[in-house]
Amino acid sequence: MERTVPSTASEEVELYQRTYYSLLRTSDTVQIRSIEEVHAGMNSVLHQHARHQEPDMMAFIYALLRLPECVRDTKEIVLGQTGSVFEEAGLGNVWDWEQVSGKARRRRCFYNPDKNILACIIASRSDIDDVIPMITAYQIEWNKIHQLMQYLPDDIDLTQVHKHHDAWYNLAEALMMSVSDLTRWRSVCGDDFADWVEKIKSRELNFQVRLLNGSLIEYNRATNDWWKVISGRVPDLLDRPVYFISSNTHSFANLLSGFALKNQKEINQYLVDAGQEELLEEWNQIQAREVPSSQENFLYYALKKYIQEPGSEKIVKRRVDHEKSSGIHRISSEHSFDVAAQVFDLSKLKQNWLDPRITSGLADLDFLTRSDALILNIDYPLGLAAYNLLMKVAENAGSILGVYTLGKAATLNGVVGDVMIPYVVYDEHSRNTYLCPRAFEARDVRPYLVYGTVLDNQKAVTVKGTFLQNPSYMDVFYREGYTGIEMEAGPYLSAVFEMFRPYRHPVDEIVNLDRVPFDLGILHYASDRPLSKGKNLGAGTLSYYGMDPTYACSLAIIRRIFELEQKRLQ
Repeated sequence: MERTVPSTASEEVELYQRTYYSLLRTSDTVQIRSIEEVHAGMNSVLHQHARHQEPDMMAFIYALLRLPECVRDTKEIVLGQTGSVFEEAGLGNVWDWEQVSGKARRRRCFYNPDKNILACIIASRSDIDDVIPMITAYQIEWNKIHQLMQYLPDDIDLTQVHKHHDAWYNLAEALMMSVSDLTRWRSVCGDDFADWVEKIKSRELNFQVRLLNGSLIEYNRATNDWWKVISGRVPDLLDRPVYFISSNTHSFANLLSGFALKNQKEINQYLVDAGQEELLEEWNQIQAREVPSSQENFLYYALKKYIQEPGSEKIVKRRVDHEKSSGIHRISSEHSFDVAAQVFDLSKLKQNWLDPRITSGLADLDFLTRSDALILNIDYPLGLAAYNLLMKVAENAGSILGVYTLGKAATLNGVVGDVMIPYVVYDEHSRNTYLCPRAFEARDVRPYLVYGTVLDNQKAVTVKGTFLQNPSYMDVFYREGYTGIEMEAGPYLSAVFEMFRPYRHPVDEIVNLDRVPFDLGILHYASDRPLSKGKNLGAGTLSYYGMDPTYACSLAIIRRIFELEQKRLQ
């Protein structure tokens, strides 16, 4: 079969990667300024205006959302896999530092304000490919804005400027950005906007970065530490059959525990007490069937808001106790990278607590009480960490009955909120083209999706990093029918190959996975439109409407598992 995609990434992207990897081999710190030019030369689809004088606010806001706020005061960024690596480097116990994180990127980081050092725990090489371009883009755009700030008119009061239309327009003009970009930036910063602007005005950035130990052994050690915590909490994983899911830590717990549905009155009262007028209005519209949204999804979203409020410890504890009574265990990652896990004991699930969309149309679920199977759900990892984690589970858990991945992807042909089901995945890491079984079709997701479209028979590309593509390279894939861009499916499929074949996954081949001896399904929901300026999550988050495709896919996975489990037990 003839290959339909390039066997190598674009030369500009490869040059960029070779440059920063060669620099990071040093034991000393690396100046980010030394890779700014090669970064700009890559012409990243997320940073196409890196060389322009005017700020590229799409790139800046994208990085701003995914880096801890303290990065604006940081001088040195240190990357390492485990706490011991940082101690050996003379930095002490970083777990004693202030723990920080970005709004839209799940990565465990620690900050030392006395030395202005940010320590980041990395789970695989993909974290390097994520952090380096992001801090480079952040620095380039920060310094552009810094230069423009030196010429701001003296009569602009940065603490009050957003209250006056003409002054706001003048500020946008002075900073060479659109009013909408300036408004979006302020929305991200919130009440801290004036402080942000003053900090940018006061100094240039010159990040230094250091990689402590990039060896494969250290990544394996970190993965071992992660698995020890999970298997220690739920030893049954070692000898009972397992359905493996990579998704998130909210949808499956909500659907299978019924906690939000049983506490509907309390959640509604919270909306009243907290003055959530917009949500209350939408709730009333849903109940009156004036909008087509799901009542269950709305309650799940409102519950998330509720438990994030200060003083919510009691309801959080009640939720934990409720979930334990139905065989659900939450396991946070401890002293390793930030990938939490959940274990669901199918035999202990309460049928009358399940989301009604699970049981609709299904026969009697009494078979669940006879099941010995567990569901292991992990928070979606980044890039190559997916390979490491699934291999660790496969090596140590009981027999694997199914592998399902649910995550975000950029779409080249759809809109934000669509669901994409790929049957072909090209992986930039292995350069393999994987042909996947058809575990899911549009009809499996469509009944539960309110706002988007389900696109099956799709082709996806697993890339090495969000910044590591340029328009010409993406155009090649689009011309060949590849419409989804994401970061984990390829590494997961490489692990799947090794779970049933007696040798390591191949490189640069077409790999047919139809004979996998367990169920295999991939679902993506569109969170970005990289070919449309501004149509990506750099502008914000998916919010409540992002839950629509998430829960539609989660319901399809649960119903698939229940159907397979019923057949297995018969």
